[in-house]
Amino acid sequence: MKTYSAKPLELERTWWVIDAEGLTLGRLASQIANLLRGKHKPQFTPNIDTGDFVIVINAEKVKVSGSKFTTKLYRRHSHYPGGLKTVKFCDMQANRPHKIIEIAVKGMLPHNTLGRQQFHKMFVYAGAEHPHAAQKPVSYQFAKEGAN
Repeated sequence: MKTYSAKPLELERTWWVIDAEGLTLGRLASQIANLLRGKHKPQFTPNIDTGDFVIVINAEKVKVSGSKFTTKLYRRHSHYPGGLKTVKFCDMQANRPHKIIEIAVKGMLPHNTLGRQQFHKMFVYAGAEHPHAAQKPVSYQFAKEGAN
């Protein structure tokens, strides 16, 4: 028996559209990361980009559990003294809702050149409109939470 290894020219890439309205941030991000990596396909190969394209709409309506809406913080540093910037989740959702999903998904992808290549196949939009209608994206349905 031989081991199958996917080749980049043999891949069929699907465009998925995900409506983030009312979905939990972490569960949504892990599903998006699996689609971007291609782990839902039988041809999955860890060292080849076998994933699909993902369009996320309604990023402004994503929710978080517990008290994270007021306590979750996003930090970045400019590498200069005193350069630490901190933003609360509620402020980030009001001003830059697409960054919330981008940061969550980026943390779940490999931290190398393959992960960066997979990350660039994701498009996040705050509202319900997106400019990718020509690609004929398919609506992605999540499995019900609590069902096996």
